[in-house]
Amino acid sequence: MTMHAALDAFRRPREQHEALIEIAGLEEGRIILAREGDKIVGYVTFHYPDELERWSEGGMPDLIELGAIEVADEYRGYGIGKRMIQLAFAEGQLENMIVFTTEYYWHWDLEGTKLTVWDYRKMMEKLMKSVGMVWFATDDPEICSHPANCLMVRIGQEVPLSSVEQFDRVRFRQRFMY
Repeated sequence: MTMHAALDAFRRPREQHEALIEIAGLEEGRIILAREGDKIVGYVTFHYPDELERWSEGGMPDLIELGAIEVADEYRGYGIGKRMIQLAFAEGQLENMIVFTTEYYWHWDLEGTKLTVWDYRKMMEKLMKSVGMVWFATDDPEICSHPANCLMVRIGQEVPLSSVEQFDRVRFRQRFMY
């Protein structure tokens, strides 16, 4: 398969294709694709947090990142992103996981969509809420660097309280925050 040329929000399409192959090779890696023929026109990725990021500090086997969601420009507006993300959560597939996503405005296609940063955030929140993800507070410096950035999380029904507590310790390094 090849990547649609407009799938460039995170890196160039060829490099993104290589990243998808790498994620597919991970034991925990999950990818949901939308395609037309042999051309990938959208994708959602799931994987453990990068070991250089705060979210890996807890060493949690039941914490997974919704790492990226992207749909090529000409395929937007058809609900493809929503369908891909809903498929990822269908039939209780992630009930044993805490799934999080870090939403950073610098990854958003503000120019192409002509949305304001706040309207784009509302759109992303609505998309994530379609699978039960909600806004969670954090003292993470990257998220706190701009008020439109946010942390969205879904805690599966089978996740033990000990994991939720560990995730809270990761979300807040400054104990006075919670």
